[in-house]
Amino acid sequence: MAQANCGRKDRGARSGRIAVSSARGLIKKGKSGKSMLKVDFKRELKNLYAAPAKDFTIVDVPAMHYLMIDGSGDPNTSQSYKDAIEALYAASYAIKFSSKIGLGRDYTVPPLEGLWWADDMTSFTRGEKSAWRWSMMIMRPSWIIPAMIEDAIAALRVKKALPALSLLRDERLDEGRSVQIMHIGSYEDEAPVLARLHHEFMPKHGLTFSGKHH
Repeated sequence: MAQANCGRKDRGARSGRIAVSSARGLIKKGKSGKSMLKVDFKRELKNLYAAPAKDFTIVDVPAMHYLMIDGSGDPNTSQSYKDAIEALYAASYAIKFSSKIGLGRDYTVPPLEGLWWADDMTSFTRGEKSAWRWSMMIMRPSWIIPAMIEDAIAALRVKKALPALSLLRDERLDEGRSVQIMHIGSYEDEAPVLARLHHEFMPKHGLTFSGKHH
């Protein structure tokens, strides 16, 4: 069994990534004058973020943690989708600054990602976006503890009205073996790429779905 994921325009086109602390990164000085390592996960995990645009590749994606919000409908027109994105970014940046100030560990907030599925998976190859279901998400580093997430959400409730904030959750995702490709373009242009994945690449390599599109 293999999970088949396809890269999407809105998240940098990748099938997954691992939340790790690395010795590599940008060195910056904090207010105290001390050097602080700023981890860039997109740079650290280039093989997952910069998938080839021409050919499908198979990767093994380790488990990682995400901030997630579920919803459904056309991502181009759905208000719930817009609300989810706003809440995810607000929480992610609040947690980032909490980590930087409280732990002395800074990082670049990773790109937006999504899990996509439908009752009828052929709706993706037909481009029927109104039938899509999704979990939008942003990865968070492994050193972030639940209390930091709870504190960030509580602070945001006081500062700003975010309709989707109450739907936000922290979840571990273990995708395992995945297929990835870079899609450059709109959701409307993605159907042919998914058709190749579903009807050509996966059958040729003896693969079946074990998870959602990522």
